[in-house]
Amino acid sequence: MTIELVGRIDSNNAAQFEKEVEERIGKAPGEPIVLDAADLNYISSAGLRVILHLKKINNDLKLINVNSDVYEILDMTGFTEMMPVEKAYRVVSVEGCEEIGRGANGTIYRIDHDNVVKVYNNADALSDIKHEREVAKLALILGIPTAISYDVVRVGNSYGSVFELLNARSFSKILADEPDKMDWCVKEYVGMLHKIHDTVVPAGKLPDMKETVLSWATALRDHLPREAGEKLLSLVNAVPHDDHMIHGDYHTKNLELQNDEVLIIDMDTLAVGNPIFELASIYNAFIGFSEMDHEVVKHFQGFDFEISKTFWHKALAAYLGTACETKIREVEDKARVIGYTRLIRRAIRRHEAQEMIDHWKEELIELLKETDTLLFDRNELDVIASAENLSEVQSFVEERLEAANCSPKVMMQIGVAVEEIFVNIANYAYAPEKGKATVRVEVSGDPLTVSITFIDHGTPYDPLAKNDPDVTLSAKERQIGGLGIFITKKFMDDVLYEYKDGQNILTLKKTV
Repeated sequence: MTIELVGRIDSNNAAQFEKEVEERIGKAPGEPIVLDAADLNYISSAGLRVILHLKKINNDLKLINVNSDVYEILDMTGFTEMMPVEKAYRVVSVEGCEEIGRGANGTIYRIDHDNVVKVYNNADALSDIKHEREVAKLALILGIPTAISYDVVRVGNSYGSVFELLNARSFSKILADEPDKMDWCVKEYVGMLHKIHDTVVPAGKLPDMKETVLSWATALRDHLPREAGEKLLSLVNAVPHDDHMIHGDYHTKNLELQNDEVLIIDMDTLAVGNPIFELASIYNAFIGFSEMDHEVVKHFQGFDFEISKTFWHKALAAYLGTACETKIREVEDKARVIGYTRLIRRAIRRHEAQEMIDHWKEELIELLKETDTLLFDRNELDVIASAENLSEVQSFVEERLEAANCSPKVMMQIGVAVEEIFVNIANYAYAPEKGKATVRVEVSGDPLTVSITFIDHGTPYDPLAKNDPDVTLSAKERQIGGLGIFITKKFMDDVLYEYKDGQNILTLKKTV
């Protein structure tokens, strides 16, 4: 039962108001009561006594559309604590307004020069708005530059959060209007992403993205061949809990440039988890959603599919800190596993075209055959142990040495050692077959120490067990070969070997 409150409720009319309300209640006993205060502009203690009495006889009493002046009185007298009281919200129209951002739960429009409003898809969005304001404040406290909503408004049949974003431009707009600024956009985009992923969130403050991804994988299990469905669940389950922040909907429409400051917006998807979950979302934003229809990204981001593909590739390379295509593809494929899982589940729930679902399922099934883990390390490269891949391995190592400001001499010495070890693995570890090798580069300590570890699952072999060649012999007396490990030991400060869990593990160490 909705009862409208009009004008004033004070000592002059409170008794009459109470009598009229009780008469209406008597006609529908037990029915929840809603007091609509849209036209109420004054209330005194006499009116509060009436409302308190109504609350005592009807526990479900609720006040809605309360203006700020009346709300202040209800708040100071504790009424907002004893019953639901909803403030009246000013009405904002977004008709004809520029769309500057779009996320999973809403769309952002510029309503004037200074302000934007995020309109939520959910018509009953007040709890969503409260959640987003809380997590945005948390992010700001933890050092993530973002905008905080300062007002809640009605927009059509839903609600919106208002933010001050003075003359801000989204990165999507910059890329669409000034494609020559792509490299600058990539640098800033990845810089913000690293900042987010390097931020540790206090336990329990944000939802765990792994739980969400597990729900996707569980829902998909019956739509995949049994082996593929079980492996997908196993891969997600194997990802450890991680308290580092992830945005959850990180694309160029949610990054804004305001007065030379880069801000991240649309914070309602903020969570914690392994960065592979974030990269999967990013892959979908730039590639996945648009694989079957390239116009999707044009409509969503405002630039064409070729720009989208290029940006994704450059951003992933910058995020990983490598130009090594093998490394980039390795991590991209892990992201695609999660990305396709989400796309397929979403398409099935929305009864979208079977052609799309079949395409993504085929891609996912093939990826699952080759994927042993969803984890990745920016400083690790998995590569087929073949001499043809030597240049990629050397480039990968050199990038990390350059980042550590190693001298040319040290880089040359390490480069020679890397070549000797990797070629040795390529020629002998799996012969006559081929297999994978992992190269891990770690730079740490004071003084700075470089550790390069080679791991393979080939035939057990300790290259350090062989005696060093006698380099004093004449050319006629010497055996050909055997100098690679000797040079490596001379150039490195330490060379360690162990065979563990079916793996050859060789580590080179050098203080630089």
